[in-house]
Amino acid sequence: MSARLWEEVDAYIVERLLPADPVLEEVLAASAAEGLPAISVSAAQGQMLAIFARMVGARRILEIGTLGGYSTIFLARALPEDGVVVTLEADPHHAEVARANFARAGIAGKVDLRVARAIETLPQLEAEGAGPFDLVFIDADKPSNPDYLHWALRLSRPGTLIVCDNVVRDGRVIDAQSTDASVVGVRRTYDFAGVEPRLTATAVQTVGAKGYDGFALLLVE
Repeated sequence: MSARLWEEVDAYIVERLLPADPVLEEVLAASAAEGLPAISVSAAQGQMLAIFARMVGARRILEIGTLGGYSTIFLARALPEDGVVVTLEADPHHAEVARANFARAGIAGKVDLRVARAIETLPQLEAEGAGPFDLVFIDADKPSNPDYLHWALRLSRPGTLIVCDNVVRDGRVIDAQSTDASVVGVRRTYDFAGVEPRLTATAVQTVGAKGYDGFALLLVE
């Protein structure tokens, strides 16, 4: 097995199951042209998030980590007309690119983009009474994942689905001696989720265009 084969299979999945989407291609191209890192979810993973949103009947979605808005667009498209994605981005340049991408995709009216460190914005959302959210997607700096999960729970209700990306880290998540801050943050997230009585949780390993990683799926009870 090789990364090249994983990418080829991902391409096959997209070709067979996802209609061609020039807008999403433009979004990726615009993000790359503006110097954003190529760390968005893949098209297949974005479609998976959209399916999750539809499965839970989401009307309000919280996304922690916007980047160029690629995953945000998948989530917003899955919402009813009066639905909203509240998406949090710390980098002003990333947020500027994302806003242009939302306009390009025609979903700006469904997106509430907050520009600040998520750990500062999340308490503000609680104070505003912005929750509960039906789905939460955590895809930001991994050292802060345990804090993000804590706030996701505070902003959830029974039945909320929390999806956390990049929880395998090329398999390095099993290294208890790792000093990598991202690995440590992900391991702490597992520790939190594994003992939190309000969560029924699992994690799924993935391979594909984004390499070897995985998603945690956490259902709020």
